[in-house]
Amino acid sequence: MTRSSARDKVRVMSNASERDQHGRPAPARPTAPVATPSHAERARTLLDGATTATLCTLAREPAGYPYGSLITFALDEHRPVFLISDLAEHTRNLKDDARSSLLVSESRPGDPLANGRVTLLGVCAPAGDAERERARAAYLARHPSAEQYASFGDFSFWTLEVNAVRYIGGYGRMSWIQPSEWMTAQPDPIAPDARAILDHMNQDHADALPLYLRAFSSVSEVLRAEMSSIDRLGFELSVMTAQGTQTVRLPFHEPIASKNDARKALVGLLREARSKLGIAG
Repeated sequence: MTRSSARDKVRVMSNASERDQHGRPAPARPTAPVATPSHAERARTLLDGATTATLCTLAREPAGYPYGSLITFALDEHRPVFLISDLAEHTRNLKDDARSSLLVSESRPGDPLANGRVTLLGVCAPAGDAERERARAAYLARHPSAEQYASFGDFSFWTLEVNAVRYIGGYGRMSWIQPSEWMTAQPDPIAPDARAILDHMNQDHADALPLYLRAFSSVSEVLRAEMSSIDRLGFELSVMTAQGTQTVRLPFHEPIASKNDARKALVGLLREARSKLGIAG
């Protein structure tokens, strides 16, 4: 397969999900699939960039009701770690019934339901002797200011042993993630720089986005385009056309691993697009 033919394999989504449509329209045009991060990778990336979450426990009084608490957390490999006080209601709940869940969500401008979120379900327990130092190191690396009370007698490190993961990546993109997938998933290396890359492309290189679409997708009449996400395998564009708004995913020729890689890949694609469209420059 040539580089140009690989480039023409583009996914056009009309708010459709990767795994289930959830009542959303099917893709506007039948196209070959484009490599995307798995839902497990997306969920892992989301948690890797978050520091707060909602811990849901089962209340003692009134008995059995879900009880939500705002907490700070970190990850010890793939297990969430919390530093919680014996005086907290959620800690008392956990001592009575260890079943719990952790909800982590993105916080971005716009429609909050279009943001990603992950719910991890499992069993909480105090970190054992063999894992306490590792849990402490992971938590304090994420929350260094907590060191001042981490040694208090009424505070202890707890971990969540994950038994199930539910991922929702906005409208129509959702699935249950198998624990085995969760345990092997790694965060996307571009995630820490993604926001800066998107802002730069949308503010300084907005004229390049229609060229990507014209050269590498079946969408040609573009009223407005915005780069909405980027990852190691490619990027997505939110495209307004006369027929409505679509999401178009375009792949990189090879995975990227840094902000500099992203710049080179995007510049290379722009050159390729101009050549394909017969545009000098």
